Amino acid sequence: MDKLELTQPAAAAPLRWLALGWRDFARCPKIGLFYGLCFFLMGQALWWVFQTAPEYMLALSAGFLLLGPFLCLGLYDASRTLELGGDANGPSLRSTLTAWKVSKGPMAIFAGMLLIIELLWGRASLVVFAVTFNTMPSDQKLLGDLLRLENIGFLLSYSAVGAIFAGLIFVTSVISVPMILDRQVDAVSAGLTSMRACAQNPGVMLLWGALITLLVLLAMLPWFLGLLVIAPVLGHASWHAYRHLVPPQHAG
Repeated sequence: MDKLELTQPAAAAPLRWLALGWRDFARCPKIGLFYGLCFFLMGQALWWVFQTAPEYMLALSAGFLLLGPFLCLGLYDASRTLELGGDANGPSLRSTLTAWKVSKGPMAIFAGMLLIIELLWGRASLVVFAVTFNTMPSDQKLLGDLLRLENIGFLLSYSAVGAIFAGLIFVTSVISVPMILDRQVDAVSAGLTSMRACAQNPGVMLLWGALITLLVLLAMLPWFLGLLVIAPVLGHASWHAYRHLVPPQHAG
């Protein structure tokens, strides 16, 4: 595969991607709400693990980030259908559920690559707990114990580990999955292109990552209900981020 010449979007491009994501959500809300419900249920699982087995919280967060791009496949497919004109009735939920079939080989390989990162993240999070606590704080006063002043070193280390691995997953996958879906390229080429897009547009991609993080955090506040809408909007917006960063293929 020849090296792609990537575009250099304007500094405010992530705001435009969000606007386009909202437009696509409004055009096929049933599909968006279905995938939003999936993210909501993942959020509930995250909260349950935090309450019952907090040492695995960071690992499950990694799994959240791992599943997210692939769960968004249906949203990417819906946005692509809308972009191409699609059927008169718009994209169907059935078609979005089988979007992975056209490039299942590269998708599986890329999923394996992210899974390796996720396993390393989970191991690193357990190490942080192991070197900080002799025993796990009790469930009844878990949050209070973890946020005590003497645990500031743990909180900083835990946050640093999370930031490093979450950043690595973001850089590797931010446009990889929609690119595999759209062009049927191999997983390595897609991952390298995603990393190159981030390296060539650090300010834009940093803003995009910050917006994703902020919006997801806000969506989690009212019992994760915000994910019903924010998650699909971000999924649609990620398709437009890919579209603006990677030039379309020329016919012939």
